[in-house]
Amino acid sequence: MKRRVVITGLGAVTPIGNTVEEFWANAKAGTVGIGEITKFDTTDYKVKIAAEVKDFVPKEHMDFKAAKRMETFSQYAVAAAKEACADAGFEIEKEDAYRCGVIIGSGIGSLQQVERQYTVIQEKGPGRVNPMMVPMMISNMAAGNVSIQLGLKGKCTNVVTACASGTNCIGDALRAIQYGDAEVMFAGGTESCICPTGVAGFTALTALTTSENPMRASIPFDKERNGFVLGEGAGVVVLEELEHAKARGAKIYAELVGYGSTGDAFHITSPAEDGSGAAKAMEFAMEEAGVRPEDVQYINAHGTSTHHNDLFETYAIKRAFGEAAEKLVINSTKSMIGHLLGAAGAVECVATVKAIEDGFVHQTMGTVETDEECNLNYAVGAPVEMDIRYAMSNSLGFGGHNATLLIKKWEE
Repeated sequence: MKRRVVITGLGAVTPIGNTVEEFWANAKAGTVGIGEITKFDTTDYKVKIAAEVKDFVPKEHMDFKAAKRMETFSQYAVAAAKEACADAGFEIEKEDAYRCGVIIGSGIGSLQQVERQYTVIQEKGPGRVNPMMVPMMISNMAAGNVSIQLGLKGKCTNVVTACASGTNCIGDALRAIQYGDAEVMFAGGTESCICPTGVAGFTALTALTTSENPMRASIPFDKERNGFVLGEGAGVVVLEELEHAKARGAKIYAELVGYGSTGDAFHITSPAEDGSGAAKAMEFAMEEAGVRPEDVQYINAHGTSTHHNDLFETYAIKRAFGEAAEKLVINSTKSMIGHLLGAAGAVECVATVKAIEDGFVHQTMGTVETDEECNLNYAVGAPVEMDIRYAMSNSLGFGGHNATLLIKKWEE
């Protein structure tokens, strides 16, 4: 028998707020966190804008020495995890540390460390490379650093599935608790690669928008969409076995009742054109939860603002939900914070939980006129206030990775 799993803590570092409270208040207000890139000189770059995290001070979240041994993606993860830990009222001293773990992913890790040390090799030779290069660069160090900072000695892994990483990490953490590997898991994703290599690479792939208007750059499902906006940040949720959460008197935000994960086996960057892979992930999540399509009210879509993703995700929703798709309210958090790559699904999971808690679906900002074939309700023009019992969060990643979480309003 699978054990029930609830969400008891939330943490986030985003382009519109470095705490969950600030992030969610700005999301509700329709604040767009996109602007000119400040992290490097974009004179020779076609892409000039991104969604950067603002005013993040590492020493406010960890001691100076620890921060010096972490790249930014790890720092974001630690900050979000510590917020989630405090929010959950979790105290490792009162737990069996080997029953409390971490699954936090990053799609890329640190491109910045690679850039810096390659420059050192070219200018000063290989003997001058930073001894900390590898442990600062590799993507698993977000999970490793969170484990060290919080004293979590249980399962400690990271799932890397490109833009689906955060969602797959939360899904795998769900499974760890359901089947008895852990009582508590800190799960999510983190990313920070707004740097020359990151921007040049995604630009060469023609994945990024070249718009220089922040309000018309990340415009999911809009007929004029032409690429995503690169974002950065982290999202972490505390998942907990239900009886364990009750025993310590934890506040329960919601219950995680379904998880679906599939592969398109189609193309390295494009989703399956008929939406079949993403649809099956949604169907698996509903099947696990024992719900029908008409039971789900809201989907936080992957909604990247690329032509293929938004069109094929729409096909997928129609395929999975049938006639019930017409009654869904759908939005894209990426319209405000850009695409956080490996962190996207985790931050969007946080947004989904908050939407359930407040009965509030934020507007898909920037989108004005939807594509003729993107003809569902994408919360365009205004937010939607509604009671939400079941909500989904979707993520689709390069390589054909599809992942869906199904979250239920907390009921005894």
